[in-house]
Amino acid sequence: MINRAESPARLQFRRRNVVLLSAAVVSLAVGYYLLAQGDTGLAPMLLVLGYCILFPLGLAL
Repeated sequence: MINRAESPARLQFRRRNVVLLSAAVVSLAVGYYLLAQGDTGLAPMLLVLGYCILFPLGLAL
């Protein structure tokens, strides 16, 4: 029998997580769209923002 006190914690997504993950998806979608249009200035910044900042924050907080 498994003792619930010793079982690993489950991920609990709250509103803050959903907002950050949604912002990451929007940032990535806009970044890829701009990249497809030939933009080399804003597109990489949005992709880095989505992949390196918003997505990890959405999972960690």
